[in-house]
Amino acid sequence: MNTSTRNVMRFAGLVLLSASLASCGLPRSGPNKQDIFSGAAVDDSNVHVVEVDDRIVQLTTPPSQTGFPKSFLQARVLGSDTIAPGDTLSLTIWENVDNGLLAGAGGAVALDQVQVDGDGMIFVPFAGEIKAAGHTPDQVRQKITENLASQTPDPQVTVNRLAGDGATVSVSGAVGQQGIFAIERPTRTLTAMLATAGGVAVAPEIALVTVFRGKTQATVWFQDIFAKPGYDIAMRSGDRILVEADARTYTALGATGAQRRVAFESQDLNAVQALAQVGGLSGYSADPTGIFVFRTEPDPVAQAVLQDQTGGLPGPKRIIYLLNLSNPQGIFLARDFIIRDGDTLYVTEAPYLQWTKSLNAFIGSLNTANTFNTLAGN
Repeated sequence: MNTSTRNVMRFAGLVLLSASLASCGLPRSGPNKQDIFSGAAVDDSNVHVVEVDDRIVQLTTPPSQTGFPKSFLQARVLGSDTIAPGDTLSLTIWENVDNGLLAGAGGAVALDQVQVDGDGMIFVPFAGEIKAAGHTPDQVRQKITENLASQTPDPQVTVNRLAGDGATVSVSGAVGQQGIFAIERPTRTLTAMLATAGGVAVAPEIALVTVFRGKTQATVWFQDIFAKPGYDIAMRSGDRILVEADARTYTALGATGAQRRVAFESQDLNAVQALAQVGGLSGYSADPTGIFVFRTEPDPVAQAVLQDQTGGLPGPKRIIYLLNLSNPQGIFLARDFIIRDGDTLYVTEAPYLQWTKSLNAFIGSLNTANTFNTLAGN
């Protein structure tokens, strides 16, 4: 076989090999931009591709899901000395006689651990049962003095409210110290109660604070308590406070710096920030014109986004949002487009990458053929 014939056979073999590679496809990280558009264009497809513009940004920006109801916001701070069932009182009684009803030779008697019962009552010897809950220590003092005055001349009484388990709040979750804390003068508001529990034990940017009060519960961002003073609500006996880290996540796939499930790092995470969290676009392989966000939209949002493209079918819709970062306008839109919990952020490969892979495969095949040819010649 002469050299010319051998070269023709070699070329024919390489052509067949290239055709074989093209037919079975080269490895890639996922569908390219054209594949996504083609798949959504199929007649029976329930997937819609929508290019992001200012209208889409406005329609898809989620309303705030956090905040306290009016009943929480309008509750006034409890009086620092208001007595509640379960509180403990300290009483001291002076009598102006040598041998009084209660006092000994010293003229005074101390009752240090007087518990307010479940009905809000206390019992004081010779003064009888006295309603304490809902009153201040001074009001209780006046009532005790009045009841004793008929039995001993000019009694003098002091009443102090101690830290008890009457008006308490439980704090749990991601805090420095979980426990049950009394509502006292320094702990009458939400921030004060959290500080008493050692503060939040997660990053403030992702800390969520939920307050349970009776059958009502509401959640706010920890940072909003300071940004919105009204959110520093007054505590009520029986309140339960739970502090948790934000559990929202999105998934990054394709030509990014990392492909993984990613936790949110802020309250509102836009597409640019989401890309930055995973190392940005891959400089070698990413197509900046083909950045997609896969999402299942609830029916009201889907109807507004798709307008007359829904076919009148109610229910959630699968929508793929397209972002183009190849121009300044697209970058601004991506900065305003908010990522939501459960989203999939997918960056397609640049079109030239498949061509490069094919070329590398062809050159590799050519080198292999030359190697076999050399071995055969030997």
